[in-house]
Amino acid sequence: MPTPETYPPIHGGAVETIARLLAHERLMSIGINRPDGWPQVTTVGYINDGLNLYFVTSRESQKLANLKADPRVSISIHSNMEVGGAVGVSMAARASEVSDPAEVERLNRMMLERWPMVSVYCPATSSIAIIHLKPELICAISASAGRSKTECFSLGAAAADIPVAAETSRSAGAVSAEARLF
Repeated sequence: MPTPETYPPIHGGAVETIARLLAHERLMSIGINRPDGWPQVTTVGYINDGLNLYFVTSRESQKLANLKADPRVSISIHSNMEVGGAVGVSMAARASEVSDPAEVERLNRMMLERWPMVSVYCPATSSIAIIHLKPELICAISASAGRSKTECFSLGAAAADIPVAAETSRSAGAVSAEARLF
């Protein structure tokens, strides 16, 4: 089975296009390993900061307990684009809880700016955890005329220095058909 290191490092064009797609969407499916070994997939709302994803979960949830036991996750984000066809992203990532108060405040401001009218699948409990998902492998998926194409990229040490535009706003619109493949 290939590891993230077997794929080429991500490059600037792919980073920019994927970050725009992530900023355009707000729901993802996340697969988390349960204690019995079976994966459990749920849909959660998220925000992104470049290629990094964040979501909230209840402190009493099985999801948080499972993430603490095994931080490896798989993520899938599908987008219905205005240009036709479909574009999606699949990721292998590691989860960690955000505990720095300044970072929590920054993420709260970002959420309010990006989605002021939306509360997506937010836990109803009074005690929540903010989870950071740091991708190690990203696969961009495009579909056109009934065919799909996948391109995978490593986010190892070689990719760590690639700058990501600070603003990946929704106003940039849908990812164009020309930007689908890298």
